[in-house]
Amino acid sequence: MEWMSYKDIREKFLSFFESKSHKRLASSPLVPNDPQLMFTVAGMVPFKPIFWGKMEPTYTRITTCQKCIRTNDIDNVGRTARHQTFFEMLGNFSFGDYFKEEAIVWAWEFLTDVLHMPEDKLWPSVYLEDDEAFKIWKDIVGVPEDRIMKFDKSENWWGPVGPTGPCGPSSEIYFDTGYTNNCPDSSNCSPACECGRFVEIWNIVFTEFYADENGTFSPLQRKNIDTGAGLERITAAIQNVYSNFDTDVFSNIIKKIEKVLKVNYGQDDKKDVSIKVIADHARAAAFIISEGILPSNEGRGYVLRRIIRRAIRHGNLLGMKDKFFNDIVDQVILDMGSFYPEIKDKKDFIDKIIDAEETRFLETLDKGIEKLNNIIKDIKTDIISGDIVFELYDTYGFPVDITREIAEDNSLSIDEDGFDMFMNEQKERARSAAGSKEYDSKNEAYKIVGEELLRTNFEGYDKLSSSSKVLYLIDGNSFIDSAFEGNEVDLICSNTPFYAEKGGQISDRGIIRNDSFEAEVLSVKVVYNEVIAHRIRVVKGNVDKNDDVELLVDENFRNDVKRNHSATHLLHSALRQVIGDHIKQAGSYVGPDRLRFDFTHYEGLTDVQISEIERIVNDQILKAMPVITDVKSLEEAKNMNVIALFEEKYGDEVRIVKMGDFSSELCGGTHVSNTGEIGLFKIVSESSVSAGIRRIEAITGIKTLEAFNNYETILKSINNIVDGTVDSVYDKIVSILEDSKNKDKIIKKLESKLATSNLDSFMNSAVDIDGKPLIIGVLEDVDSDVLRNTSDTLLSKVKSGAVILFNKSDKVNFVVKVSKDAIDVFHAGNMARNIAKFLGGGGGGRPDFAQAGGKDPSKVNEVVSNIKKFI
Repeated sequence: MEWMSYKDIREKFLSFFESKSHKRLASSPLVPNDPQLMFTVAGMVPFKPIFWGKMEPTYTRITTCQKCIRTNDIDNVGRTARHQTFFEMLGNFSFGDYFKEEAIVWAWEFLTDVLHMPEDKLWPSVYLEDDEAFKIWKDIVGVPEDRIMKFDKSENWWGPVGPTGPCGPSSEIYFDTGYTNNCPDSSNCSPACECGRFVEIWNIVFTEFYADENGTFSPLQRKNIDTGAGLERITAAIQNVYSNFDTDVFSNIIKKIEKVLKVNYGQDDKKDVSIKVIADHARAAAFIISEGILPSNEGRGYVLRRIIRRAIRHGNLLGMKDKFFNDIVDQVILDMGSFYPEIKDKKDFIDKIIDAEETRFLETLDKGIEKLNNIIKDIKTDIISGDIVFELYDTYGFPVDITREIAEDNSLSIDEDGFDMFMNEQKERARSAAGSKEYDSKNEAYKIVGEELLRTNFEGYDKLSSSSKVLYLIDGNSFIDSAFEGNEVDLICSNTPFYAEKGGQISDRGIIRNDSFEAEVLSVKVVYNEVIAHRIRVVKGNVDKNDDVELLVDENFRNDVKRNHSATHLLHSALRQVIGDHIKQAGSYVGPDRLRFDFTHYEGLTDVQISEIERIVNDQILKAMPVITDVKSLEEAKNMNVIALFEEKYGDEVRIVKMGDFSSELCGGTHVSNTGEIGLFKIVSESSVSAGIRRIEAITGIKTLEAFNNYETILKSINNIVDGTVDSVYDKIVSILEDSKNKDKIIKKLESKLATSNLDSFMNSAVDIDGKPLIIGVLEDVDSDVLRNTSDTLLSKVKSGAVILFNKSDKVNFVVKVSKDAIDVFHAGNMARNIAKFLGGGGGGRPDFAQAGGKDPSKVNEVVSNIKKFI
């Protein structure tokens, strides 16, 4: 075989299938438009709506190199030859075009004629009942029958995803690496052997059946091809190495690790694991961050944080105590930025996020090691409990094997079963958070309408009223002929001026009527393909199928929504100017009352930044720039300076909304005709949604005037209260607050003085517990600082023993303090929990300090009288 670089192999694959009339498309994002998936895990993911029959394909033949993330087996990364979190999947797809013969023949042609792989090194496999595929391999390709493997559904069948959906047999191609170290019988080895000698490098799925709820398979009207070929695996085969990490995919990254961490690859198996983990995780981190995902404690952000911290921990194992990970990620960007320009364009942002996370984790890492050492020092058994192992893993980023190794160094073991229980609970929470929506769980009536009507003609860009005929009335899953006063049903026509909710913009409101009926339009949505349904409530008369009707959009409602939608585009551009072009939309709401824009950013906005954003947006509004919409092909749009707010991934044509030279975005929503119609723009809040996600809410038009009138009313009321004017109200309030603070200080001093005046009586009533004094005191309506300071004073006086100090008001709170030499007699946390439970509350803490509270202060005296039963 001729040696080729992975970049050459990638280009040869895409060019080969272009020569077979495939449309080459760029990789889709790692964040899929799919409620079932956290990341894009395969090349077919972007085309699921087509496979599921939800959308018609623009091209019937497509080829891609798709960036993918899989984290199911992250603990195996570095320990095996082929486990990776980030990888590239080569793919060729047919949507109702060619099928088995072409897919198989072209796969063989590419591997043997283009890559010059020896035919005797390639072993195909087929589903054991797929005689058609077997004959193609045997009779048309000419593979000897004894080298065509037949496997059952566990190996050669795909789908359905969920209880129902498309599915079909598959055919795989294995490469014989010749690696027999792990084979029990190398003379009879084949792809059926699990020794690792044969590596799957190609998988063709023949999507030809639909599985229903009963498990019955029926032929699909349109049969599809889904090919997945792992670039890293093919590269290892071509470059004659067993491990993906020994290919040029990783060689430059590993050389960088050797230089920065001063280690040598290939000399120590244990160190090699850490080197491979860092190399793999650097690729994953660079690409995930380039999509605007930031480290956090949930969802995709949690995956990113775990990847970064795991890499840093392995650097620590290699002896690196300082920051290093950015240097490795920069090498990834240098290697891969030409094919994936998004990581090159976002380099500064990627570096900034990794630097911040690495700084944060190095502090956490020291705390984690300290915590584990303390646990080992104080442990009374020979096993570290599962909850502690999970906390180290979840909070401090310690892989389980590291905790296990440290435990074994100290003649301890870890509770693996307990850890697994906590991990499974976390996975279940993650699954619940991801939801259970299926692509094919749809209203059957909608499906029938979608297949019959295909699309509704939307006329709302140009007009607010239309005449049409009622084609369908749907109540739940059923078609009906008539709807009567009080009924809520779906009404579908061939055309409509009503905008259906999508892209963050809520749907229009209005009425549908004729001479014999009138209905209020409650909502409008796209229900299947491009069919639009109006959810109506009949308020007068009745409507029948085939009735002629007028559809009338509420003009004021539409105009308010338009103002906010156009303002959202201006806000987006202003944010990129002020904050940076790394920001990415993470959600939005456009209604008549307000707009909401969520975006990725790692810190809150300052008052200065918010003021500057408002100034920029209002400046563009005052220019009264015409808002121009243009329809272009997707390819044309990609070559223009256009922001894809809501990318029409599968549409051949997209709608571009331009506001002068300031804003240009892909958007299907409704907009003002010029920016001057928006009126005054005002940000009313800026806040955090979750880690790495910020939210701005703003108002426009008459809502802004209403808000300012409200502010003015409030200000006048405050003026009246403080006896000030508009000019003096600020100084007046500051003066009142300062006066209040001074009085609070005096009150605290008096409370403290009053509390300490009772110290002698508290000391004199101490209870003896196993030779140690327990001092109990009850105060009323004192500040929490006074409570803690008084307990400190009491404990310092008694030197050895415990203090419980209650503070009664409408509720009760208390502190428990124990001297270090008395914790074998008293446990502050346990005492606090027992007392709090009796008082109708909760709390707890450490053996030497705890605080808690309760709802029933009347029971405090009973606690004091019977304190021994709470110890």
